[in-house]
Amino acid sequence: MRKTGLLPKSPGPVRIDRFVEKRFKIPHSYKNLPDGILGYTQFGPNGVEEIVISESLENNSKVSERRLRTTIAHEAGHGLFHAHLFIFAQRPPRSLFGDDLDETGFKILCRSDAIEGIEGFKKNRYDGKWWEYQANLAIGTLLLPKSLVEMALEPLLKERGQLGFKVLDVDDREEAAKTLSDLFDVNPIVAKIRISSMFPEEKNLQLTL
Repeated sequence: MRKTGLLPKSPGPVRIDRFVEKRFKIPHSYKNLPDGILGYTQFGPNGVEEIVISESLENNSKVSERRLRTTIAHEAGHGLFHAHLFIFAQRPPRSLFGDDLDETGFKILCRSDAIEGIEGFKKNRYDGKWWEYQANLAIGTLLLPKSLVEMALEPLLKERGQLGFKVLDVDDREEAAKTLSDLFDVNPIVAKIRISSMFPEEKNLQLTL
């Protein structure tokens, strides 16, 4: 993000569409995709060739706009984490990605129930699709950069223990999620997932023993 010059200097929305253009040298596009497919990333011998988003996500509502940003970040995650699998192997085996790989075009298909923050979030929902799990990790990292999240939540963070670890109390989590959602222009569930990964409740309990 820093290399592309798109890391905000203060907490605010990340231009994720512009990040895709600068990082992969392509703009994302929209197409009429089958029901249940929110997007796909197409790879070639030189890496990412195309990032396509379902036309169904083009909507003027705030929720839909934020859902669109989440999907673009998810696809960017595939581009960042999985391009090498196609560069070094001209035809990756279907077993590597299961039914989510369209071998005719070397596309990783992203289904609606695979993208956290779009259909909902459940703890321990990992279902063995490691490629989707990895792409989902990119959502929080790209849309809610750690340094900016810490800056935004500074008034709510408390130091605990002799080492001064900063934690977020349970009673402050709803306010924190709303703060991040408003500042970074993401749906509240995306903010909650990011908070859970950066400030796990289990760590809070451990530090107060």
